[in-house]
Amino acid sequence: MTKKTAVILFNLGGPDDLKAIKPFLFNLFNDPAIVNLPKNLRFLLAKFISNKRAVKARDIYNQIGGKSPILDFTNQQAKALEENLSYKDKDTEYKAFVSMRYWHPMSDTVVKNVKNYAPDHIILLPLYPQFSTTTTASSFKDWKRAASEVGLDVPTTKICCFPTDLSFVAAHAKMIKDAYWKASETGKPRVLFSAHGLPKKVINGGDPYQWQVEKTVEMITQILAIEEIDYSICYQSRVGLLKWLEPSIESEIKKAGEEKIPLLIVPVSFVSEHSETLVELDIQYRNLADKYGVTGYVRVPALGVEPLFIEALADLCLKAKKDEKICSFNGERFCPNDFGKCPYIADKKEAA
Repeated sequence: MTKKTAVILFNLGGPDDLKAIKPFLFNLFNDPAIVNLPKNLRFLLAKFISNKRAVKARDIYNQIGGKSPILDFTNQQAKALEENLSYKDKDTEYKAFVSMRYWHPMSDTVVKNVKNYAPDHIILLPLYPQFSTTTTASSFKDWKRAASEVGLDVPTTKICCFPTDLSFVAAHAKMIKDAYWKASETGKPRVLFSAHGLPKKVINGGDPYQWQVEKTVEMITQILAIEEIDYSICYQSRVGLLKWLEPSIESEIKKAGEEKIPLLIVPVSFVSEHSETLVELDIQYRNLADKYGVTGYVRVPALGVEPLFIEALADLCLKAKKDEKICSFNGERFCPNDFGKCPYIADKKEAA
């Protein structure tokens, strides 16, 4: 009998219509991984923030058709991954399920579908290349809760991160090369690798996200082999009053305007198009670049179903299939010991 493997693709999710904006925002800010407050206080704060931000968010989603496209794009990735895995491993039946963290389909629904599928093995594959407690760890925790509630007890492998996976990095390099020469029309461009920001206190608490982003960029620039490449890592999507990772993309855009340097923007931590690429990068930050006199502004698309990226995901799954332990891109701990939030350590402690 053919063995069956379920691959769970985790992503953030987004509202599927304008009415879903407020509950989506509430789910986001009611997550203890995002807002670390006692349950009752977090609930009240999430209600306040979701009500306050809903109007602004409605304007954002109106600019991209009244909903987030992230589910559609993630479903495309799931289909491409299924096809790649089925081609490479004909002895196993693969089915990819999409599980979103803050809007449908969420873990409670997806675990039931997976249970009905009755797999012999489950692979948890977050579409967050760089691990963070605010993304991957939150998804893993919610999945574990939902699976326990329905009695889904199947050997499961977690792929915690893949920041320096060669095919993943090569996919970025290919797409950057495709856009670099267009960005060079008005001068030698500075490549801005833009990642989603985090409060510094999260990083100071042992989260390896920033370090992993830097490792991703380090490998991409090595593979690009562009002579004396001018690049910078920056962070976008800052909210609230806390001190966030720096430099901000706004400050880097202003700097490029002062230096009369064209920009090539690379969403290095996003693998699917959504509001933070289609609105923030393509509209808001482009307008800011015009305001500051940036001589050129080109944005590299998110990886999407780029064949090298799908190849990376498939190879990760094939490696994970052989080992039920926590694994990263190479099956062992990747982060230095300074990062106590590394899930390799957390799972070791839990198993002890």
